[in-house]
Amino acid sequence: MTFDLASLGWDAFHDRALPAPDTDHQPGRVARVDRGVCTVLVADGPMRASVAGAVLTAAASDPVALPCAGDWVLVRTWPDERTTVEQVLPRRTALVRRTADKDSTGQVLAANVDTAAVVEPMHPAPDLGRIERFLALAWESGAEPVVLLTKCDAVADPAAVGDQVSAVAPGVPVITVSAQRGDGIDEVSRLVAPGRTLGLLGPSGAGKSTLVNALAGTEVMGVQAIRRVDGKGRHTTTYRALIPIPGGGAVLDTPGVRAVGLLDSADGLDEAFSDVAELAAACRFADCAHSGEPGCAVRAAIESGDLPVRRWESWQRLQREVAHEMRRRDARLAAAERARWKQISKDNRARYRQR
Repeated sequence: MTFDLASLGWDAFHDRALPAPDTDHQPGRVARVDRGVCTVLVADGPMRASVAGAVLTAAASDPVALPCAGDWVLVRTWPDERTTVEQVLPRRTALVRRTADKDSTGQVLAANVDTAAVVEPMHPAPDLGRIERFLALAWESGAEPVVLLTKCDAVADPAAVGDQVSAVAPGVPVITVSAQRGDGIDEVSRLVAPGRTLGLLGPSGAGKSTLVNALAGTEVMGVQAIRRVDGKGRHTTTYRALIPIPGGGAVLDTPGVRAVGLLDSADGLDEAFSDVAELAAACRFADCAHSGEPGCAVRAAIESGDLPVRRWESWQRLQREVAHEMRRRDARLAAAERARWKQISKDNRARYRQR
């Protein structure tokens, strides 16, 4: 099996990122990562490559530097037939969530996707707060966000549900989909053109794997039925996978997550809540706290019903979360800088004593 790298998204942006020509190295795209071993799609076909020391060294201080599904990398085949990932090329886009550790670091969910699709099932009822959170992540990534409402065949009035979701996704296309009936599949297929990658982000049971199979025209991802008791799904996909689509382009499927922690996503939050941001900008005072000041456009919109209280409270909650994470990140960076200078001073004293 061979691959057309241009069809998978290789273009002039990546050409410019290549170092000097070297016959020992070749570019490829990471399809999946399993415990430090990457499946990389190169022109001659898929290959397995371990992560080289230089990449691991960079990841020791920043886990975001580790290769992820969707990354473009340089691989090297050694005389003893070992193959290693020597370099992760600059990312055009990256979906990065906050990890649960105390250091408030990031984890890349998907790299180099052109369209970031928030996949949410219509049945049971869509979780509007989760959609808002995922959209903030999608906007922050640099990709084009879209909302895919799956299982539209399971509700009586899909259009009404779509209108409800559109109200919390200003400026974002909302597509209703039924993989079982084929509704909306052609519209989604247009997002997977040659050279373009569609990334899927959503909870377990949302139908992401079923959607991938519909786009691929065959079963490439396993699927499981949701529980009838509560309509919740089980983890079908347990790894991130880049799947080339016949005719060109690729889909990047991610494991189901109920929610993601935001990491330094202030810009993405402003985009996801552009309606609230516009109201805040219209307040009489630039430093309005929206808690009773005269001329507060936000409070006026809430009182008139133009801004739902739920959406306002969601914006406040996510704003606090992002501000907290930014403070934690700044504290971590400051501590690392102090440790660096402490080590420099220690080394200088050691050299002075040796004179």
